[in-house]
Amino acid sequence: MGQGLRPLLRWSGVPGGARELAIVVSDPDAPGGRFIHWTAWGIPPRAHAVPPGVPQGTPWKPPCPPMGDKPHRYVFELYALGKPSALKSGAGYDTVIAALKGALARGQLVGRFGR
Repeated sequence: MGQGLRPLLRWSGVPGGARELAIVVSDPDAPGGRFIHWTAWGIPPRAHAVPPGVPQGTPWKPPCPPMGDKPHRYVFELYALGKPSALKSGAGYDTVIAALKGALARGQLVGRFGR
């Protein structure tokens, strides 16, 4: 919750053939089904954190599980793509996921948060 700022993410070990990185953050425990908190792409493969101004489909939405729910899982996924995604800013979740199929590698971090 806090100020609603997205967390600082850092990574290493991106495969040598990567041409672009992309991020998807979701809550699979949301009452209405998987809730998408953020999609972003166009991240240079040499980056070790998300640079400012990357294209987004879903802008960052901070975790806010319903009061009284068990803690929700927040899944942060980093994809290494072997070719540029060609996604346009504002692309929908299904379009983003389709562009990530066949990624060279995927890393995942899962955090839990409840209120």
